[in-house]
Amino acid sequence: MELDLKGKTALVTGSTKGIGKAIAWELAKEGANVIINGRNSQAVDEVVMEIKKQFPQTTPQAAAYDLSKEDERQKLFEAYPRVDILINNMGIFQPKDYFDITDELWQHFIDVNFYSGNALAKFYLPEMLSTDFGRIIFIASEEAIMPSGEMPQYSLTKTMNLSLAKSLSKLTKGTNVTVNTIMPGSTLTEGVQQMLVDMYSDTDIPESEWESDFMKNHRPLSQIQRLIRPEEIGRFAAFVSSPYARSFSGAALRLDGGLVPTIF
Repeated sequence: MELDLKGKTALVTGSTKGIGKAIAWELAKEGANVIINGRNSQAVDEVVMEIKKQFPQTTPQAAAYDLSKEDERQKLFEAYPRVDILINNMGIFQPKDYFDITDELWQHFIDVNFYSGNALAKFYLPEMLSTDFGRIIFIASEEAIMPSGEMPQYSLTKTMNLSLAKSLSKLTKGTNVTVNTIMPGSTLTEGVQQMLVDMYSDTDIPESEWESDFMKNHRPLSQIQRLIRPEEIGRFAAFVSSPYARSFSGAALRLDGGLVPTIF
């Protein structure tokens, strides 16, 4: 299905690996010119080169900035003052007992997972409104509406993303600009792969069974009983970015494999 994204400029934060890279890849596949972001300039350049090689009709660009820092965001804005699509994917997670979370850690998670995306939306949304087209998508998590208790500092920030996206959608009334949130369930990113190694490498469980054992014992509510693949989220995000998804507005879109048991 052609998504009519040829020539659109899309900034995907945190896009050197995992979900962010998968989203950037799918957008480029549809002809969008993606801006790859990450803190490591070498990693950013490598992804830019990969995309350029695979999709030579597009013009991927590099944005090696730490967007949790205000001065780095200003550099981004100067380099790329306008985008058609903003995917706020950048984020961190860390299992942590509530009583071990310091004030500094709370603030760090809020700075990275919330303030960065808020600042980018605040900068890019006015131009989207003036040109009457734009897409802002926050990548949240099922933790936003069903906190596991394993990492409350993470869950909080994802709930904040849902609220912000809904509030921003009110500003787009009567336009062709949309603001939405995608809530993936547990996904087989590089970070989760490492988590499985940490959990199972010293056990007798064969590596081929790590995923199924994890889902059975740690995500028993999942209906698909497997980890979601990043490319599944990437393809869905590309659709939500397209003109065909213009009826999504302020929506919290689940892609959780049935992990959340409630209807609403």
